[in-house]
Amino acid sequence: MIDPVRQEILTQLRRLSELAPDVRFGQLIANLAFLAEGPWNETLWDLEDEKLLAAIQKHAADLSQRRQDVA
Repeated sequence: MIDPVRQEILTQLRRLSELAPDVRFGQLIANLAFLAEGPWNETLWDLEDEKLLAAIQKHAADLSQRRQDVA
């Protein structure tokens, strides 16, 4: 069984991918790691799922707001 936090990450990544379809997946993950922990060499290795999820949710909310502002 997949951990509930990981399941939510996967769900939110799908939503985020729909909000930013022109961003390659690797870029998306790198951006999220930066948003969650900042710039440092081993960001992805030590990034906790909860911090990643929070970054995904914030980034998705920001992108959604930008879309509403443009519309």
